[in-house]
Amino acid sequence: MRRYRFDKRILAAVVFFLIAFVVLTLPDHPDAFSARAFLRLPVEVPLLGLTLLLLPQRLTVLLKPIFVSAIGIMLFLKIADIGVQSAFQRPFNPYLDTKMLVDGWRLMRGTIGTPAAVLTIGALISAFSAVIYLFHWSATTLALRERASERRGAANRVQKIAKVYAGILLFGAAISAIGPMFGFQPVMDARALPYLSARLTLVAESVADMRRFERELAAYPSQAFHPGLFQAVRGRDVVLIFIESYGRSAVDDPRYRPLVRARQASMEHALKAAGYGSASGWSVSPTVGGISWLAHGTLLSGLWIDSQARYDRLMMSDWPSLNRQFQQAGWRTAAVMPAITMDWPEASYFGYDQVLASKDLGYKGKPFNWVTMPDQYTLHALDQLVRQPARRAAKPVMAEIALISSHAPWTPIPKLVDWDQIGDGTIFNAQAEEGDSPAVVWADQDRVRHQYIQTIDYTLQTVSDYITRFGDDAVFIILGDHQPAALITGSNASRSVPVHIISRDQKLIERFGAEGFSMGMTPQADAPEVRMGKLRPLLVRLFSTQ
Repeated sequence: MRRYRFDKRILAAVVFFLIAFVVLTLPDHPDAFSARAFLRLPVEVPLLGLTLLLLPQRLTVLLKPIFVSAIGIMLFLKIADIGVQSAFQRPFNPYLDTKMLVDGWRLMRGTIGTPAAVLTIGALISAFSAVIYLFHWSATTLALRERASERRGAANRVQKIAKVYAGILLFGAAISAIGPMFGFQPVMDARALPYLSARLTLVAESVADMRRFERELAAYPSQAFHPGLFQAVRGRDVVLIFIESYGRSAVDDPRYRPLVRARQASMEHALKAAGYGSASGWSVSPTVGGISWLAHGTLLSGLWIDSQARYDRLMMSDWPSLNRQFQQAGWRTAAVMPAITMDWPEASYFGYDQVLASKDLGYKGKPFNWVTMPDQYTLHALDQLVRQPARRAAKPVMAEIALISSHAPWTPIPKLVDWDQIGDGTIFNAQAEEGDSPAVVWADQDRVRHQYIQTIDYTLQTVSDYITRFGDDAVFIILGDHQPAALITGSNASRSVPVHIISRDQKLIERFGAEGFSMGMTPQADAPEVRMGKLRPLLVRLFSTQ
């Protein structure tokens, strides 16, 4: 009996084909995953194999690293696309998104814990490295040329493998050519080069966009203070509140609409009873799913800040922020930022007289997983540390606040307590230990959605309670920073967020009504969607008109 001899080249041909096939057919969007996505033959797969098998070795030595690099780049880009599409509903941009890796790590660590995050990242890196190593080994083996003594047997095996690859190529071409006559879709295509070319085009467009942004910054003259600036709100506190992940879907999506619209109606009733009027509209955010500071920068600069590169450049510019305009007009400016846990050099751009990051707010209670403190405590600190001292100094405040209880992982869900009992925040310790862990919540998509909208309801209730108790004569601008991730909204959801203007000055509220805002706390479905960068000039104009 003839003994079977293992041939690693045949194994390499199989490994090469499988890896190239999976990488090239792998969808780049989470919604595109289906069996149908893999029912096609990328023409590049057999062509690359035939090239390594048949070309002279001096050429394969040059081509092999190119093939391996291309497969590695495509696999990385597709994995990155899936992640970025899931979170931000857009493709991964190598030029703009590299810095997000650190932020993604922090969010993952806060959601599932450091050990689980380390294991997850380690597993992904190991799996990626293993795939690339195996593809490199298979390509090297296919490109190997044997010594003269082994050449005859090896040549026969090469011919057999080449025939298989050529047969696959011809079969795919034939089915693609005649299949449509019988109702079959073409099964062979070539998408690798268009995919990589589109990514290079995206990078080139991003570079060109930054050049346009540079010209935009340079073309804008610095705004000189004029006596009429903000005359309509003179002497009153102006409080700008960003609510994390408070998007249009929370108001319009049938899964969330009953709870949120009931809360908005309750808010409207309570505010009216306390002497406040309200007007509401829609604003289109430059981001979705995260990167809240892009929305902050867009509103406060009046520019469209839809990338980290634009944001970083804005921070180095002399372009005046809305905060700085209020500062020049006589307001004391403050930032209350419970999510800021590290150095925040960008604060110097905005022009704050007072910056209260997480450590400055005096919270001694336990965190709610990633969320450093509940929104009620943040608003309590605003009143105690910003508004009351300014009131004693007889100087109005322009305060910017970021409320974060509605930030993922949306567990545990805070509840309102007696404002007089808040103290140093330890009263919230029991709440911080209630409910299931993020790992349990995130194992059930319906549970995640339920938890999300419950946190939005809590924040709206808290804001309403704060204004009716402590609002006094202040003017409040309340808006979402962005829509949550597609897990919550579904794919292709609107990028709009609700905007609410609340004041006891009915004349001021009516001005917003004349601009298309809806009276009350619920924006009408057909109300115009104003780009967030356009809100700033609108606010300046309406706050400056007597």
